[in-house]
Amino acid sequence: MPYEWLSTPDTEARLHVWPHRSLSQRGFVWFLGLTAALIALPLLGILGSPVVWALLPFLLAAIWAIWFALRKNGRDRDIVEDLSLTRDRVHLVRHGPRGQRREWDANTYWLRVTLHKTGGPVPNYLTLKGEGREVELGAFLSEEERIALKDELAERLARLR
Repeated sequence: MPYEWLSTPDTEARLHVWPHRSLSQRGFVWFLGLTAALIALPLLGILGSPVVWALLPFLLAAIWAIWFALRKNGRDRDIVEDLSLTRDRVHLVRHGPRGQRREWDANTYWLRVTLHKTGGPVPNYLTLKGEGREVELGAFLSEEERIALKDELAERLARLR
């Protein structure tokens, strides 16, 4: 699961959540290199003819589009959410893809963890509500992971209260 509970004293719980990271930097280089080689392979048969110059811009555009999409996905992998729970306060910090940082704070006693089966942007939408504001937790997690996280979070909250 792309989240972990960090070891802390009994009076505190810390959760670290991140999106799936299936493609490493080395894998990115290999994938892009092999894709470029496979796209260029059919050009060997027409090398030296003017047709190469007609096809080359389209092949380069395809390689650039793949590179751009994988880079954007790589930037989105930089999202990290840190949740700190104590007896008195809950503090959520979301580090965004371009250095953005959002924080949310609430009283632990009034905190409500809700799993919206329907009605949210995705099925099993996990939110935290407190002090008049509702925030999403783990938007990038799968449905099953959000369900498991909700149960674990509720259990940790019960222990702290």
